[in-house]
Amino acid sequence: MTEFADIGAAVVGTGFIGTVHTQALRRLGVNVKGVLGSSPERGKARAAEMGVPHAYATLEDLLTDEGVDVVHVTSPNHAHYPQVKAILEAGKHVICEKPLAMTSAESAEMVEIARASGKIAAVCYNIRFYPLNQHAQAMIQAGELGQIRFVTGHYHQDWLAKPTDWNWRLESEVGGALRSVGDIGTHWVDLTGFVTGLKPEAVMADLATFLPERQKPTGPVETFSSGGGTTETVEVETDDASMIMIRYHGGARGVMSTSQINIGRKNSLHWDVAGATASAAWDSETPDHLFLGHRDAPNQTLMRDFTLMNPTGTAAASLPPGHVEGFADSFFAFFRAVYADVAAGARQRGSTWATFEDGHDEMRFCDAVLRSAREGRWVAFSEI
Repeated sequence: MTEFADIGAAVVGTGFIGTVHTQALRRLGVNVKGVLGSSPERGKARAAEMGVPHAYATLEDLLTDEGVDVVHVTSPNHAHYPQVKAILEAGKHVICEKPLAMTSAESAEMVEIARASGKIAAVCYNIRFYPLNQHAQAMIQAGELGQIRFVTGHYHQDWLAKPTDWNWRLESEVGGALRSVGDIGTHWVDLTGFVTGLKPEAVMADLATFLPERQKPTGPVETFSSGGGTTETVEVETDDASMIMIRYHGGARGVMSTSQINIGRKNSLHWDVAGATASAAWDSETPDHLFLGHRDAPNQTLMRDFTLMNPTGTAAASLPPGHVEGFADSFFAFFRAVYADVAAGARQRGSTWATFEDGHDEMRFCDAVLRSAREGRWVAFSEI
């Protein structure tokens, strides 16, 4: 048994990510009390499949369960705002999937409610918790790259590259006005902001929708799976891809792109940080290797190895060197950090998980990107 065994958790959402949350919580030793599905019937079916003891009929039923201390929100984006508000008002800690809300106005209110509640309120930017990203953050904080000048990279996938690919994120009323930027782009912005310590101050964006019509299945479709059966043709307005230039406080510059239609790229979040004395780069498809670039010495590749990493990176690692830590492990490391603070009763000094304030920053980024793309100009965050 661990110190987490007496903490009760419930998961809202029983799809791909809800299942990942549930599995990571069990590995951590947290008592998963139950799940809430999109309907009572789906909740019961998925609870049985996952071996979870209970399926709640409604959110109200979940919130009245005194055995639940922490609620994980993995529902579609439009539900985050009302569900998180209800959870915090019920006196429970919350971990919300990204993006935090549909707009920065919603996320600003959520920040205030979280502060007033005194509860742990985290946003699921799990990619921070690949150990080498934690290591890189501590390197840059210690000045090992010098002053940061240029931040570049992308987040590219191919799971929505065909007209027959479908997911609820394609519907703006459910997923939000931005799709590739709101879904995967905010991961890149959060991660590079965490690693470098830089905050964007203005953006210039161009958005592209290469598939304005898609075939929507009449039945449900799981994330990263293909639907079958009958379909209907629907118009899609959200972004398949984006190109974004960024100005940071302090003078650094950045360029990023997002895409959910890059054939062959399954889950490639790549960042490259150029400092005045050295550079570093990382890609989520090869997560156990960190590139370190030098001008007057050989370049290096650091394998995830806790005998060579700094304490921040080592704290996020679980497996021995050479035993690759991947996507599911990042959730385990993230939850381990958040639940340590739940057990302590407050966020502890040195905690590195994303707060609601961080999630609000990402929503302000999205609002600035959307305005920039619509108006064809640089948009400063002071306008949001």
